[in-house]
Amino acid sequence: MADETVVDNTAEQRFELEAEGHRAELLYQLDGDQLVLVHTGVPDELEGRGLGGQLAKAAVERARAEGLTVVPRCSFVRSWIERHPDEVAGVEVA
Repeated sequence: MADETVVDNTAEQRFELEAEGHRAELLYQLDGDQLVLVHTGVPDELEGRGLGGQLAKAAVERARAEGLTVVPRCSFVRSWIERHPDEVAGVEVA
């Protein structure tokens, strides 16, 4: 797994991770007390390094810290949540 740092770019409503001149991102929308996770994009050059999972984890951590409900509209995030129940423990998922 990579050790790059995920940044919550609130102005652009995305979690992002820069590596090797490329950016992986998880687009989101805030809707009241819901963190709606819209789309995860990882460039081909960065695939297979766990970056999508790092982005999903950062989103869940924000939801936990702010008492938000996670709404995974992105199929990748939905699948990641199903595979990592320990990571989402204590966070409401709609």
